[in-house]
Amino acid sequence: MDSFNSEYNQENRDPFEPMSYQREPVYRQPEEYGRFESKSPERPQKPRKKKSGVLKVVVLCLVCAFLGAVVLPLVSYVTGGNSTTLYVGDREPTKVELTAVNTEKEMTTAEIYAAYVNSTVGITVDIVSTNVFGQTVTGAAAGSGFVITEDGYILTNYHVINSANSITVTFVDGKSYPAIFVGGEEENDIAVIKIDAKGLTPVVIGSSDDMLVGEQVTAIGNPLGELTFTETTGIISALNRTITMSDGRKMNMIQTDCAINSGNSGGPLFNCHGEVIGIVSAKYSSSSGSMSSATVEGLGFAIPMDDVAKMVSELVTNGYVSGKPLMGISVGNVGQSVQVYGVPAGAEVLVVTPGLCGEKAGLKEGDIITKVDGKEVKTSDEFISIKNEHAVGDVLELTVYRGGETLTLKVTLEESTPEKEQKQTEAQEEYQKKLQEQRQQQYSQQYGSNSPFGFIFGD
Repeated sequence: MDSFNSEYNQENRDPFEPMSYQREPVYRQPEEYGRFESKSPERPQKPRKKKSGVLKVVVLCLVCAFLGAVVLPLVSYVTGGNSTTLYVGDREPTKVELTAVNTEKEMTTAEIYAAYVNSTVGITVDIVSTNVFGQTVTGAAAGSGFVITEDGYILTNYHVINSANSITVTFVDGKSYPAIFVGGEEENDIAVIKIDAKGLTPVVIGSSDDMLVGEQVTAIGNPLGELTFTETTGIISALNRTITMSDGRKMNMIQTDCAINSGNSGGPLFNCHGEVIGIVSAKYSSSSGSMSSATVEGLGFAIPMDDVAKMVSELVTNGYVSGKPLMGISVGNVGQSVQVYGVPAGAEVLVVTPGLCGEKAGLKEGDIITKVDGKEVKTSDEFISIKNEHAVGDVLELTVYRGGETLTLKVTLEESTPEKEQKQTEAQEEYQKKLQEQRQQQYSQQYGSNSPFGFIFGD
């Protein structure tokens, strides 16, 4: 570019001007022609017809009127006798009506965004946890949520605020509020938080059972926790899709091809009437990093509102879901490595919460539940699924394998309350602490001062 500029600057030309082909002039002797001519042959000129001055004025007025009324949107660029016409749209800009939202009529995606972006929030949390080596680890996470009452109750995913040390809610106008945890339902991945604010714009809750495959849906959220208040659109790809979550839980989901990414979790999924029919919860992604693997796109999932609407109402009112059965134990799967020695498959009891019905029935850590009411159980998911099918007060007959013996125990299910849930959480944390201490001892015995992690475990 520098050489190009210098070449044409020497001739006092603008280097960015368009270049055109020009003929070289030819000079003839004055005595022969007496003037300068080009190589092109002379063309005979037609005699011009004279027009009256009045006619010229009339024609000029007509041309001006035509340009002002019709040709104004057309831009013509003429070069060397050739013309190119660009057609410029002159439609009226889209108008979004916000005075009253009528969910009986369909709304455009622009109207949905304008009406409910103020109801959508970004959620950031500070998390304090303990790693497998007993060290305290701090971190941050981000998600989405939406306002469900005028006085500050907000719905989101449980996994967005789980283990949060602090919760901050941000609106599209930039205002931020600290939030408190009201209550949650981990198995259904929903949670309610609250901020100290009045006069908010709540969303309108719709019915997910009324939706059909192929209907248009819209999501608003904070993908990646940075691209705040992003709207994406798509359709319902499938209904009643059973999805196995990363922790093994199975959930009923709405499948959509809306663009969903990390940070969208907890945000609203709207139907074409501007009603929330789902809570954006997950995206299916490829677990392989191989270049030969096909990239998974367009597989997003949302929790149907009809599945959790009653739970949400109870979380706002009571802080917990009433009528939920509780057994007072935590279970896991029996490893394949011990099954080869004759230990049966089933739900292994990892934690027995003191004072709850599991302990009262005689269950102990290390027990393996192989049957419930005579129905065989091979995994912890199967056991939890059977338990959730029963109501508070039901008596379950458990077949338990303990140290080579088979026992029969009866458990009466209790109602879950925040106090009992807290007891279970404390018991689970104590179990994790003991497990971490055991791992530390194992590493210390195996590696000693030559720990591969670059440090020596303390007493």
